[in-house]
Amino acid sequence: MEQIKIRCRGVIMHEGKLLVVRHSHGLQFFAFPGGHLDFGEDPQECMRRELIEELGIEPKVGRLLYVHTFLGGSGDQSVEFFFEIKNGADYLLHAEKEKTHADEIAEVVWVQPENDLVLLPKVLCTAFKEGTLFDEGVRFVKG
Repeated sequence: MEQIKIRCRGVIMHEGKLLVVRHSHGLQFFAFPGGHLDFGEDPQECMRRELIEELGIEPKVGRLLYVHTFLGGSGDQSVEFFFEIKNGADYLLHAEKEKTHADEIAEVVWVQPENDLVLLPKVLCTAFKEGTLFDEGVRFVKG
C-alpha cells in the first residue's frame, strides 16, 4: 500500500559541532533528531514537540533549510522538513533533562565535520562536512 510519511527534523549546531542521534529502530546510522508529523499538526509545531519529547529542551525553531524526499524500502514515500534550531547551546544539557520519549533515542552525539560516521540523509552529511549546511534558501533534495 502506498503511503506518504512526513517528518520534521532539527539541525542543531553549537561551536561547529552538530547534534545527531541514533534512533532505537535505526541502529546502523545517525540521523537528525525529530519525528513524524501528527495529523492536523503544523510542521513547526511538530518540530517543537518532537525535540521536547526526545531531548527535553524547548527549541527556538528557525527557518526551513531543506525538504528531503525519498522512497522507503517498504514502498512508502517520505517527506522530511529540516529546520534550523537557533538555541544549540541549550542542547549541551540534554542528558540532564526529562524526556517523555527517551526510549526512541539510543544515542545522542555531538560530531565535527571531520568525524567519520554514517549520517542520513547523505546530502546533508556532505553539506555539513563542506560547511554549506546553512547556505541561504531552502534546498530541495531527493534521496
